[in-house]
Amino acid sequence: MAKRDFYEILGVAKSASEDEIKKAYRKLAMKYHPDRNPDSKDAEEKFKEVKEAYEMLTNPEKREAYDRYGHAGVDPNAGGGFGGGAGGFGDAFGDIFGDIFGGGRGRSQGPQVYRGADLRYNLEITLEQAAHGFDTTIRVPSWDKCDTCHGTGAKPGTSPVTCSTCAGHGQVRMQQGFFSIQQTCPKCHGTGKIIPEPCAACSGQGRIKRNKTLEVKIPVGIDNGMRIRSSGNGEPGTNGGPSGDLYVEIHIKPHSVFQREGDDLHCEMPISFAKAALGGEIEVPTLSGKVSFTIPEGTQSGKTFRLKGKGIKGVRSGFAGDLFCHVAVETPVKLTDKQKDLLREFEKSTTEGGNKHSPQTKTWRDKVKDFFE
Repeated sequence: MAKRDFYEILGVAKSASEDEIKKAYRKLAMKYHPDRNPDSKDAEEKFKEVKEAYEMLTNPEKREAYDRYGHAGVDPNAGGGFGGGAGGFGDAFGDIFGDIFGGGRGRSQGPQVYRGADLRYNLEITLEQAAHGFDTTIRVPSWDKCDTCHGTGAKPGTSPVTCSTCAGHGQVRMQQGFFSIQQTCPKCHGTGKIIPEPCAACSGQGRIKRNKTLEVKIPVGIDNGMRIRSSGNGEPGTNGGPSGDLYVEIHIKPHSVFQREGDDLHCEMPISFAKAALGGEIEVPTLSGKVSFTIPEGTQSGKTFRLKGKGIKGVRSGFAGDLFCHVAVETPVKLTDKQKDLLREFEKSTTEGGNKHSPQTKTWRDKVKDFFE
């Protein structure tokens, strides 16, 4: 499917300033953020689309390349793309017009060098681990130099030879009339070398896939969907190019008691009918231990109590969020005959006392009466 225009995605004009682009991005990022749309794949894809458009248009060099050549100017998979080394989209045009007019960017003198791809590792952690931070180790797939051929890809006792098609440059030129187009050599695939007798241990690749163990530091207050970058631990580059990066993406397991909302925590607090009516001290859990506080008599179901500073201190926050306890008055069940008689007697006594014992019921009845009148 064809990619949408970056300016169209952010809803800004091509002449938009960087501040206008940032403002549009913040608005859309908040709208489609995965934390606000936990079960929406469509929102997740739109969030990624908005993020990519923002990163491209706030980078002056990438924006210039995109304005000149469109997506092909910034896509490393579209014939080289922006930042993809020699032989990219811009280089192709430079070679064509350089051959005609005697100028251009000059020709590559060796095999093309490519940066390795980035990798993602999904790490599932608990809410407690996210709140307090911790150190852990992960095992990720990696490529190591072949011990048999020492990375040459050639059978021991032999060596790679220079490619006769491209003379070791890794690139060839195709002449079409007045036009000369530079392409990756089809014989050596850009390496500039041919391996007559490949190493049996690595099948001529010069590297073997193994797992490696990495230490990862999870910072205090990390949130769901955040990523930790491990520089240089992605896939290795080609022809001596730099390795990509590894991104550890955090996924927080659902908690049995708390729900997180930014730096704040929410929990439901069931209390008995008698406790709600009479008030008193109750004990509630927090991520750092139990705390006690007093609820007033006559507390209604749905009442929320705020415990300041008992939430989570976020990665970029200077102080901890709050804990919001939502009261749920529990109706007693499986009553004995004696308990039922006591409740009927209690109901009778409160009814005889008038509306003073049930202010919400009186308010509701007044609203119903006004509605029908």
